[in-house]
Amino acid sequence: MFGALLDENEGGRFSVGPVDGTPGEMRYLENTNVVETRFTAPDGSFRVLDFAPRFVQYDRVFRPTQLIRILEPLDGAPRVRVYCTPQLGWSKKPACRQQGSNHVSFLGYESDVRLTTDVPITYLEGQPFVLTGRRHLLFTWGEPVAEPLPALCDRFFHETVRYWRKWVKHCNVPFLYQQAVIRSALALKLHCYEDTGAIIAASTTSVPEFPGSRRTWDYRYCWLRDAYYVLDAFRLLGHFEEREQFVQYLLDVVMAAPGLELAPLYRIDGRGDLEEVIIEHWDGFQGEKPVRVGNAAAAQTQYDVYGELVLALTPIFLDDRFRHDASHVALDLIRNLARRAIAVAGKPDAGIWEARREARPQTFSSLMSWAAADRMAMVAARVQPEAEKEFRDAAENIRGEILRRGWSKELGSLVAAYDDSSGLDAALLQAAPLRFLEANDPRLHGTIDAILKNLSVDDWLLRYAEDDGLGRPTIAFVICQFWLIEALAVTGRIEESKEAMDRALATLTPLGLMAEDYDPRGRRMWGNFPQAYSHVGLIHAAFAASPRWTEIL
Repeated sequence: MFGALLDENEGGRFSVGPVDGTPGEMRYLENTNVVETRFTAPDGSFRVLDFAPRFVQYDRVFRPTQLIRILEPLDGAPRVRVYCTPQLGWSKKPACRQQGSNHVSFLGYESDVRLTTDVPITYLEGQPFVLTGRRHLLFTWGEPVAEPLPALCDRFFHETVRYWRKWVKHCNVPFLYQQAVIRSALALKLHCYEDTGAIIAASTTSVPEFPGSRRTWDYRYCWLRDAYYVLDAFRLLGHFEEREQFVQYLLDVVMAAPGLELAPLYRIDGRGDLEEVIIEHWDGFQGEKPVRVGNAAAAQTQYDVYGELVLALTPIFLDDRFRHDASHVALDLIRNLARRAIAVAGKPDAGIWEARREARPQTFSSLMSWAAADRMAMVAARVQPEAEKEFRDAAENIRGEILRRGWSKELGSLVAAYDDSSGLDAALLQAAPLRFLEANDPRLHGTIDAILKNLSVDDWLLRYAEDDGLGRPTIAFVICQFWLIEALAVTGRIEESKEAMDRALATLTPLGLMAEDYDPRGRRMWGNFPQAYSHVGLIHAAFAASPRWTEIL
């Protein structure tokens, strides 16, 4: 509806700002997902509060599809412009306007779309007006509101602020890096689609990985791998309802996949029809094309997902707080996923980075197969002892194969693919927190050091240095930096991990958010934004690098 991010000249927009175009300064109200933008212009200053209502009502979370924007003068007589020009999807056709006395209805959508406001309707297409008092803009998809606008917006604002601050109070946080972790937690919560339990990778599409790259992917979907990492971050934070919702989503997906032939990603409703289409008549983010809808990676084979799903389900059987979820259906699911992971270990696939080239046996995929067998052995020991040996033996076999075929004597490191003596993959840093090798094992330290030496660009990590079918990556992938920090901390290299963490946090945007990629030379974020993966990495790294509270208090 509002696509100006991907076409500055012709995309729809919903903007508020001063007449002279002076940029504002943005911040989140402390420990909330409410944004405040302050504008200071020659004729006066004002602020805009933006939020989506969310609070508990009638023992349920009230979360209507609404955006509320409150305009409030602070000083002088600021002159303001408001543009509300939604379009009909990717067509660029403007929605037909139907004017009421205190609202505008936008026609052509599958649901009622309305902007209810006490700003004069005439001024909603950019005509300047003087902001003499508090004004309200309530944009709704679905049922419109009928209550008096100022009272409703004020009530929703205070209830929403109270909800988020209470949610934050229930978060575990490390002693160090608290604000960065809190903001990351709040950002991750907004990536959870609670209606089905899906967790999206990002809320944007087609923001390029770096200029001229044509790597403009659509991330508005649920990657099964990413969802596991998000759930594990919520585990560290002490929030578990997201896991319960995701398990239901996963059951719905798996039951529709004969033979457990799972795709890497799905729509938020569990469907897998994600044909990738290029939208030719859109200019792209800052002129970077193409604009894409859908993602061809959905048709790839990525065998690591079986391991990550086993890891996502393991707590149900090992943590007594979730005993009510430990059903026969859940046990059958985790056991079948583990057997599938074992069966595909060492087989060629596209890998975690979705390379668009010939498949090969990815060491990381086998590492996740090992993790699936290892964790399933732990589950079996507790709830199905007769099956423990099957999975314990499988884990040892996969581990042995990785160390034979995924190890390079020349580099003294695990390598990206079997029987490849030179290719490195930053994802193999996950061998440390997965406990694939002991923390003092020279092979683990060798892997960390080889990745540091060969994949670093100005103290930031590339994913890999090889041509992936679209050229060679030239800027850093943010989560890899946090995987490095976590691996350093897990292996006892605490000071190195803290130094790397300080460098990473110095790049946070003013809102404390992170994109997918970072250019350390240009000192700029690139890629879809905000990126769940990046904030997951930050949370894991922060807990790993920080001393425990018991060491401080």
